[in-house]
Amino acid sequence: MSILRRRRGTAIVETDKGILVTAGRSKIFITPGGGAGRRESRMQASIRELKEETGLEPYFAMALFKFEGKVHQTYNFQDLHTVYLIKAQGTAEPKHEVKYVAYYKPGCDLRLSSTTKKIIDEYLLYKEKNKEIFDIIDRL
Repeated sequence: MSILRRRRGTAIVETDKGILVTAGRSKIFITPGGGAGRRESRMQASIRELKEETGLEPYFAMALFKFEGKVHQTYNFQDLHTVYLIKAQGTAEPKHEVKYVAYYKPGCDLRLSSTTKKIIDEYLLYKEKNKEIFDIIDRL
């Protein structure tokens, strides 16, 4: 049986409080985002999902890297993430399927999904290696 691969746009929204993460009833936190529709880019999907899940209004988005999620054996699918740095205005509030909004900083005790932890770790390394670019982006 072949694995269904889903194109997913994943948003990294970093604030002074930390990196925005969301959770449903399970309280396992993930980065905002979701599957891209048939005629939708992954960037469009990440922006749409961020708005739907948190009410934030994005004003800047930049592709960072691609990440292959684990294969979910139960449903035989795998998320193929394109991860975007997104700057947004407003106050994040849980909307639709999201029940909790929180901010992750290394060392905090939030329960992250294993994929989210890996994506955030990769983001932090990417940011460290590209300090000059992020210094400019931080001023936006």
